[in-house]
Amino acid sequence: MTGARIPLVDLKAQYQSIRGEIDEAMARVVANTSFILGAEVEAFERAFAELCGASRCIGVGNGTDALTLALQAVGVGAGDEVITTPFTFIATAEAIGALGARPVFVDVRRDTLQLDVGKVEAAITARTRAIVPVHLYGQAVDMDPLCELARARNLAVVEDAAQAHGALYRGRRAGSLGRVAAFSFYPGKNLGAYGDAGAVVTSDPAVAAWVAKARDHGRMSKYEHEFEARNSRMDGLQGAVLAVKLRHLLGWNERRQALAAAYDRALVAVTGVEPVTRADYGVSACHIYAVRVAQRDKVLAALRASGVEAGVHYPVPLHRQPAYAALGVEPGALPVAEAAAHEVLSLPLYPEMSPLDVETVVSALGNALGMER
Repeated sequence: MTGARIPLVDLKAQYQSIRGEIDEAMARVVANTSFILGAEVEAFERAFAELCGASRCIGVGNGTDALTLALQAVGVGAGDEVITTPFTFIATAEAIGALGARPVFVDVRRDTLQLDVGKVEAAITARTRAIVPVHLYGQAVDMDPLCELARARNLAVVEDAAQAHGALYRGRRAGSLGRVAAFSFYPGKNLGAYGDAGAVVTSDPAVAAWVAKARDHGRMSKYEHEFEARNSRMDGLQGAVLAVKLRHLLGWNERRQALAAAYDRALVAVTGVEPVTRADYGVSACHIYAVRVAQRDKVLAALRASGVEAGVHYPVPLHRQPAYAALGVEPGALPVAEAAAHEVLSLPLYPEMSPLDVETVVSALGNALGMER
């Protein structure tokens, strides 16, 4: 390893940039002893709903719970089928399975690696109850034709927006495009908590009312419970941290977009690298800057040896995971996702990066590919 290490993300640098605001917010929660839900969470919920262009945001314990509750709120249950992508983190399908439903995987587009909307209709059966588009890498799926299909077939669209905080699709924010959306605030996200947290966002009052009860034991009042549910309440500390960070989110996203554009320009000169396409129908939140390379694992090892902490999102598509072997999806059935899993490489991307950092990463990538720049 030579030179300074460039991490995949740098949460320490982010904290230092807003340390005074964060420390003040956390001290306020401790002083008020408002540790579960409370005023800080409510303030964040209002602000995040407004950003998303939705009526309600309901803070929950984590992104997986957010997706599970969102699916349950639209009626997904045992024996149902839910169409989604195999090229995502396991939580997307895990939430479906948690309700006794079956994930049905549809292949992705080669250019964007998003769910291939044109292939969804062929996967619909009498048991299909919902579709879960995943806004991968911070970019929204092509939602208008997907929602049109869903309306025609009486299906719910549940956005997995875990990577798309602040992303735009034809002028509308991720989180306002389907019937309901699920967000994760895992620390490494564009809008990350200081622990686990998530949210359900919707403009459907019935969905919002149900989720607000379901996250809190089906509670109507302190000791009255309308139905059995779960405990998935957002912590007051997380609400306070997220409210601080939310004020910076769009600025951070703009910085990510500028860095992504810098990568685009610099990589033109590097043979053997294909950036994953950002579609022109929206503005990506640029959560991850992903490229495709041959011999990905060797390239990744070389980058790490040079001090560049690249990553892989994702090395195994869900239909090839042991957890989903019982679905019986044959190897080669979803060829675009399978090929991408062997080729994708995530380059460092975080708002505190400098243009020099981008050049350093690109130079290291060129060297890893056997090319002197």
